[in-house]
Amino acid sequence: MVPTGSGCDAWHNMHKEHEQLLQSRRDLKAKLRGRKRVFGSWTSIGHPILTEIMLRAGFDFHGIDIEHSTISQEQSQRIIAASHSLSTPCLPRIASHNMEMIKRLLDSGADGIIVPMVSTQDEIANVGTWIKYPPGGQRSFGFSKAQGYGFEFFDYKATWNESSIAIVQIENIAGVRNIDRLLDNEFLDGVMIGPYDLSGSLNIPGQIDHPEVQKACETVIEACSKAGKACGTQVIEMTLPAIEKGFSSGFTFEVLSSDIFLLWKWADQVGQLISNARKA
Repeated sequence: MVPTGSGCDAWHNMHKEHEQLLQSRRDLKAKLRGRKRVFGSWTSIGHPILTEIMLRAGFDFHGIDIEHSTISQEQSQRIIAASHSLSTPCLPRIASHNMEMIKRLLDSGADGIIVPMVSTQDEIANVGTWIKYPPGGQRSFGFSKAQGYGFEFFDYKATWNESSIAIVQIENIAGVRNIDRLLDNEFLDGVMIGPYDLSGSLNIPGQIDHPEVQKACETVIEACSKAGKACGTQVIEMTLPAIEKGFSSGFTFEVLSSDIFLLWKWADQVGQLISNARKA
């Protein structure tokens, strides 16, 4: 029901915001499905100010690293809201294969989920089941931030399954060996390779340039190309040659560094500057 009187303008503003967020999610999904170049930002620090600063660069989506950080559910909701304030879809990476965590993040407004360490058909089937509403999945119905606390419930429910985004990470050799079967899932929009964990599963931890790791990555890249799925990686060095190297290798989306990496590099450079200045 559309309200009348004094509440009419407020309702229309909320509805317009909902439509804008839906369109931004659909645009991102179309880019991923079309294997267009997509750029993501990445936060491991739980304050929305960092999100507001980073997203002014024009990223296509914002990732929240819950897996390797202390970011809480409440902090995640604030980061999602900050991302949406700049019309940027937000995709949290969960810490484990956990239906409750996915449900709470989606109800907090997340536009989709990045799931780490997926290597079997059962695991990827759970991803689709937990993200999608019936009849496509088993996500339960709530009235929270995502649904406009009830105001946008029916529109959200009607558009969620076709607009939501699911990305899984291939981070061990079992996932590489099963990649064709993993990609044979309609709900899946893309995969992201985790080279460090992949190197560990090959008993050469940290050697991400090792021929075995590179061969495994190439297997995933080629399978994604054949299946028409997006394939992503993280680029640590923020240079155009590094970015172009990723795309020329066959990746279609790139997460460009992270707030942690940027602060680490900055602190290292400043530390060297201070050391040199003390000697002057």
